[in-house]
Amino acid sequence: MNKITVGIVEDNNDIRHALELIIQMDGNYELICSCVNGEDALGKLAVYLPDVVLMDIDLGGITGIEVVRQLKAEFPAMLFMMCTVYDDDEKIFEALRAGASGYVMKKTTPVKMLEALKELYEGGAPMSSQIALKVVSAFKGMITPLAPEDDLLKTLSKREMEILNLLSTGLIYKEIADKLTISSETVRKHVYSIYDKLHVNNRVEAVNKFFGR
Repeated sequence: MNKITVGIVEDNNDIRHALELIIQMDGNYELICSCVNGEDALGKLAVYLPDVVLMDIDLGGITGIEVVRQLKAEFPAMLFMMCTVYDDDEKIFEALRAGASGYVMKKTTPVKMLEALKELYEGGAPMSSQIALKVVSAFKGMITPLAPEDDLLKTLSKREMEILNLLSTGLIYKEIADKLTISSETVRKHVYSIYDKLHVNNRVEAVNKFFGR
């Protein structure tokens, strides 16, 4: 198995070094860049192109959310997980709208942090339990049946609709691949095609489109 390449963006030296150690001590991951602020991140991440990025929100200058927004538009395959002390609703949804696919608290244990990175890479949307509760609460009462009149959904192929349907049930890429007897990489390519056609940045936004939210 290829190592999952990781980038870190964190302006607090102690926290950044701690995150670096967590990544470097696990043989399944490779730390390829570490950034001290948003400006540094915009330069380095565009060069190193890590699979996943642990992104702080409050960076002093350009915010982590703005970094995600800019880089996700240019590099849609790059996956961002916000790693922050903030759990207020507005920052959560602003980060998700910008293109983040995961959101964990800095107090998350190293083991859980690494599990979240793996889940993110495999197509999941990892979130700390308190964050997930806020997201679920926000969507309560908003679920409606699939809207067939949505022109964007009509652009999806039969296979893409099949994969989107499975994504909406919470399955990760490997589980979808097993169900459809295809490779995880094929699922990944279909998912990015779905994101492109639906004009979305991540799983959460794609599933919202599917449910007509």
